[in-house]
Amino acid sequence: MTPAFVAPEVPWAQLAPVVIVLGAGALGVLVEAFAPQRLRRAIQLALAALALAGAVVAVAALWSDVMETGGTEIMGGSVILDGPTLVLWGVLAVLGLISLLVITDRTESGEDAFAPSAAAVPGSEYEELARRKGIAQTEVYPLVLFALGGMMIFPAAGDLLTLFVALEVLSLPLYLLSGMARRRRLFSQEASMKYFLLGAFASAFLLFGAALLYGFAGSVRFADIAAATQTVVGLDALLLAGVVLVLVGLLFKVGAVPFHAWTPDVYQGAPTPITGFMAACTKIAAFGAILRLVYVVLPPLEWDVMPLLWAVAVITMVVGTVVAIVQSDVKRMLAYSSIAHAGFVLVGVVALTQSGISSVLFYLVAYGLTTIGAFAIVTLVREVTAGPGSAVVAEASHITQWSGLGKRSPVLAASFALFLLSFAGIPLTAGFTGKFAVFSAAIEGGLTWLVVVGVVVSAASVFFYVRLIVLMFFTDPAGTPGESTTVVRSEGFTTVAIALGVVGTIALGVLPSPVLDVLADAARLIP
Repeated sequence: MTPAFVAPEVPWAQLAPVVIVLGAGALGVLVEAFAPQRLRRAIQLALAALALAGAVVAVAALWSDVMETGGTEIMGGSVILDGPTLVLWGVLAVLGLISLLVITDRTESGEDAFAPSAAAVPGSEYEELARRKGIAQTEVYPLVLFALGGMMIFPAAGDLLTLFVALEVLSLPLYLLSGMARRRRLFSQEASMKYFLLGAFASAFLLFGAALLYGFAGSVRFADIAAATQTVVGLDALLLAGVVLVLVGLLFKVGAVPFHAWTPDVYQGAPTPITGFMAACTKIAAFGAILRLVYVVLPPLEWDVMPLLWAVAVITMVVGTVVAIVQSDVKRMLAYSSIAHAGFVLVGVVALTQSGISSVLFYLVAYGLTTIGAFAIVTLVREVTAGPGSAVVAEASHITQWSGLGKRSPVLAASFALFLLSFAGIPLTAGFTGKFAVFSAAIEGGLTWLVVVGVVVSAASVFFYVRLIVLMFFTDPAGTPGESTTVVRSEGFTTVAIALGVVGTIALGVLPSPVLDVLADAARLIP
């Protein structure tokens, strides 16, 4: 007789951080359907903020038990609750909350970053009517919560099917959010379409790789695949091809070369608050999943697959840095900077040491805080149309438009300079500590040559960061496009997000030891 199917028990308490976020997203959909339009923004903001704060509290409640036991498998092994999972859940919830401040903010004219009707044809009469009526796109809030829920499941996935489902849950809302910019509507929709098409290809690669690994191991669970690799005699084609295809899908999400083509266009075309959210949180979730795959499944294949990851790390650092040097658009420059940072994080991933896990987690925390802060500042620096009846329009994207910003808004320019110096890895910033941590882990893992490449590339990257700092503080705006640039006032939410980024960047650079110690204790993956 065929044995009866036994449904796994669902430990709701252990899944509380994810359940809270996804449940709030579902409630947000109901708010869109039934709440009066004038109240939707306030309700959605309160709901999202409370959900993310609740997720942080739930992570804190789970912390001591997980640290004591080392973690556990739940949902029949589909979800792994261990130290790195809790760290990533907490970081995603905190950074999601900071991103929410930038997303919800409005300028002095009462406009946010999102089109009043994302489905309207750009430039159409309907779009103009929606703009005049002051319609707000409050669907943004549940979409952000659904994306965050998928991001939280992604690094906790214990099997390839859960990994794939989480990938789609986090990706589909981002495809929509990328096409909702209030300004440059066609450019935004083009970015959304590119992201969707290339993301679909990446998902197909991951799914095909999962099928091959199932054919090899007879299971989609990471633990079973890892056990099956112990019995391989010679080179198994299904195993190697499956691992490579799954890695392609994951490397796409972090923007690693040669799977980076979507990054500059999407970062530039998406609404800037969504760009910051995407750049920080998606990268954190994807690297969490890569850590689990590399440290649980790949150790027996170290000499078959790891050279490929070494090569990806090198070309990602080099291409991201070299191309960023020639960029004239601030958001594209930050996009290629993000690509280079994916290479630096990969240096820690390929170390295959215990310190490699903790160093990657620290780097992701530092990078996430700095990235959200940097893009938050970009949302406030705007172009002004020339002539009588001048009006504030889109973000000042060309780097020459930032000339003299240090004289017009010294605090904002100083904050942006701090974020740029952290990206460059200058001492006493979070970026320096993060790079030092991943480089130290790589040396411990015997990859000194890779660290040398990373140090040289990091030194070269200083050029394009310092170039922008020089423009802000030491270049006269007279006679440049900077004359048509202004810093807009807002409701203040973005200012709070920037302040949190500044404090975090300085604190993690000056006093990193407490955080490093906590991450070192938590960096234990369940095999």
